[in-house]
Amino acid sequence: MYRASDIARYIIERCKENNTPISNLKLQKILYFVQAEFLVTKNQPCFAEEIEAWDFGPVVPSVYYEYRVFGGANIPCIGRTVGKRSISARDREILNGIIDECADYSASALVDITHSQTPWIKAYEQDGYNNEITIESIKAYFEE
Repeated sequence: MYRASDIARYIIERCKENNTPISNLKLQKILYFVQAEFLVTKNQPCFAEEIEAWDFGPVVPSVYYEYRVFGGANIPCIGRTVGKRSISARDREILNGIIDECADYSASALVDITHSQTPWIKAYEQDGYNNEITIESIKAYFEE
C-alpha cells in the first residue's frame, strides 16, 4: 500500500508528461477513481488515507491541504519525485490507465460523475461535509 501523497505526486507528474492540466479539484477525483480501481482489480486499497465526502465530491483531506495553496489553478510539477521508483511497474500501469482516462474530463465533469455515484451520495447524506466514504462502499459500487 502506498501513501496518498506519493500517488498524488505521481498523478501530477503523469499529467505534466501528457500536457494535461491538473487542479487540486481534479486531483482529488482521480485519487478517488484510483482507489476504486485498486479495490476492484487488486482487492486492496491503493492508499490507507480516508476519502471524505465534501461539497465538490470525494476528497483525501491530507492531499487537499498539501495542494490547497494553488487554489483552483493548475498544480505545477516540481521535478521528479520518488513516486516512480517506489511504485511497482504493474501499479503504474493501473495508475496510468485511470489518469489517462480521467484526463479527458474537466474537473467539473468529474465532480458531476462522483455526485451521481452511491458512495459519495450515501456519505454526504449522513450529515454533509466530511463524512468518510468507506472502502467497502467504494468497492461494492464499482464491482457492480
